[in-house]
Amino acid sequence: MSDAVPDFRKPSGPEAIFNRLFGVLVGWGLAPRYNYVVQVRGRTSGRVYSAPINVVDVGGRRFLVALRGRTQWVRNAEAAGDVVLKRGASHHFRIRPVSGDEKLEILKTYLDRYRIAVQRYFPVRAGAAPGAFRDVADRYPVFELLPADEARRR
Repeated sequence: MSDAVPDFRKPSGPEAIFNRLFGVLVGWGLAPRYNYVVQVRGRTSGRVYSAPINVVDVGGRRFLVALRGRTQWVRNAEAAGDVVLKRGASHHFRIRPVSGDEKLEILKTYLDRYRIAVQRYFPVRAGAAPGAFRDVADRYPVFELLPADEARRR
């Protein structure tokens, strides 16, 4: 079952167009409070990679889940250690990769909360126990979002 999800899932043509249009609306602040546009500058090209994403709040902490796997923006974010989230205004965040059982809990919460929009990306069904994500967790990078000044203290 875990083989059904590739390490990187490229959007279809219509999905790419929808993502661009939705990204514009999110960037203007015209989306639900959990939708943002993530922006990351390319390591070598300097190009800004962006994508609409959902941010999930768990226990007073905020997390970003990369549904499509290790895309260009994910690799650049991992190298830089930071991202910009935009919804109306732009906010800079440091990122901390999440792993282990904590990551399994975040993936479960994320899928349960946003199941209508994201179930198609997961071979695990919404409502499953956190352990059900163990075989596929490596395919979904998860980052804790930390305010840029707070990240250095942790």
